[in-house]
Amino acid sequence: MQKHWFIKQRPTTDNIQAMVNDLKVSPIMASLLTQRNLTTLPRIRSFFTPELSDLHDPFLMLNMNLAVERLHSAIENKERITIFGDYDVDGTTSVALVYSVLKDYASLDFYIPDRYDEGYGLSYKGIDVALEKGCTLMIALDCGIKEVEKVAYAKKKGLEIIVCDHHTPGSVIPDCIVLDPKQEECEYPFKELCGCGVGFKLLQAWFSKTGKSTEKLFDYLDLVAIAIGADIVPVTGENRILCKQGIQRMNENPRIGVLALVEQAQRSFPLDLSNVVFTIAPRINAAGRLKSGSRAVDLLLAESKQEAKKIALEIDEYNSERRILDAQTTEEALELIARDELFSNRKSTVVFQSDWHKGVVGIVASRLIEHHYRPTIVLTENKGEATGSARSVSGFNVYEAITACEHLLTQFGGHQHAAGLSMPLENIIPFKEHFDAYVQKHIQPLDEVEDLVIDLEIAPSDLFLAGESAFQIPRIYRMLEQMEPFGPGNDKPVFCVRNVYAEKQRILKEAHLKFDLVDPAKGIRLSAIGFSMADKADLVASGCAFDCAFTLEANTWNDKTTLQIQVKDIRETL
Repeated sequence: MQKHWFIKQRPTTDNIQAMVNDLKVSPIMASLLTQRNLTTLPRIRSFFTPELSDLHDPFLMLNMNLAVERLHSAIENKERITIFGDYDVDGTTSVALVYSVLKDYASLDFYIPDRYDEGYGLSYKGIDVALEKGCTLMIALDCGIKEVEKVAYAKKKGLEIIVCDHHTPGSVIPDCIVLDPKQEECEYPFKELCGCGVGFKLLQAWFSKTGKSTEKLFDYLDLVAIAIGADIVPVTGENRILCKQGIQRMNENPRIGVLALVEQAQRSFPLDLSNVVFTIAPRINAAGRLKSGSRAVDLLLAESKQEAKKIALEIDEYNSERRILDAQTTEEALELIARDELFSNRKSTVVFQSDWHKGVVGIVASRLIEHHYRPTIVLTENKGEATGSARSVSGFNVYEAITACEHLLTQFGGHQHAAGLSMPLENIIPFKEHFDAYVQKHIQPLDEVEDLVIDLEIAPSDLFLAGESAFQIPRIYRMLEQMEPFGPGNDKPVFCVRNVYAEKQRILKEAHLKFDLVDPAKGIRLSAIGFSMADKADLVASGCAFDCAFTLEANTWNDKTTLQIQVKDIRETL
């Protein structure tokens, strides 16, 4: 798929030199910092060493006083509390966080709804189970902001609910205590917390009110970091503080469940946010996709290595099964698209097949965007309804597009990048038409081609200082590591080089392109890999010069670590 290269403007020579002189960094690092508006020592210091003392006062969040008072009252009066969370990573880590912190102070249960039996969000079954156990308070994490009827049902039955959500509210707010920084009246300074982050702020506020040391609470920041990475929220502001501190704790003293999961995946510490996103998060998600999200909570709460190892093995098997279903469903969806004669006239993708596994439709939607860069919805049948997931392209708000079709839906929720929805089976075709009509009207031409944002155009030799070689890890890479965690809002720097050549090119596992990138002018040779880029093999094998966009990675093989470039795109030099 063709990508549009957008190369950021390089800072002026004077600005770069001033940074080099003041901070004693390389010109590349000076350029990157300047581009990110990190030009003063205080800003640079807060970026590289974010402190927990910089977290916002949790009581700035709308209704936080009410939430803390209700929680404190429940604990003081020895009420039984249910911790309810969604079955995905954000929900299960939220439950593990709140349950772990409060279990020494209160009588607790936790509940994760079944993806197939109950669906997304608060469920009547979950409410009934809490009532049967004698609970009088429920803390709903990563869900609840649009559950007006279910909250009313719970309240009528005598179960009060504190909603800790981060999704976009509907026109009516549930009649309960709601914590959600996206509420219009909420003046909380940072709006992009994940669900686990909102749960953390509730605990932070309760610790503050009761005069307890927050050190115990901060020991659980690894769970918040996992949620931030998995939920693809911006890794800026308060999220950056929580995430960086959480990953540091994860590497210094990994909890038993995370350690077992990493060992089962045959990975090693230290981990970065990318490892969290591609190793830990998919496995935690697989539990909720194929079996039960409660198994993920069990793993995160595990207190013995034996128990953790057993659950980690079980979850890893779910993940292997998920991969097979993912590949099979993607192939079937692509075949449906290929047979659709009207597809070329549309600007969106909506596909439905009744026997697809509900647990993989969101992943498949993302896979389809890799082939056809359009807002995409993948639907399957569950309990006589069409239900599925939406994923968007950069710059287009898929939640607003779905909202425009709400008259055809029975339920929906999410945010601008991703959403879930359900509808009567007979509404699939009219929904498909309404959804595409909205996309046709509102999507901008630039949003229809994937942007590859490139920070700097460089020469391969720029990566190395005097005395460094391509067989070492250069200082620039060590500096880039300090910019972690990378994610939305703080993307890993992407570089491009021009007029380079390839040698020793080969295809790995029928999908990945491996080669040596060669700059004949300087005699530099770098190991390169392009994942899922076998389609570029003919270009690099042609002997012609090409331009290459990439990120820098460290590759360890046989206990030897060398610099490797991870290719993002290749195009023929004009």
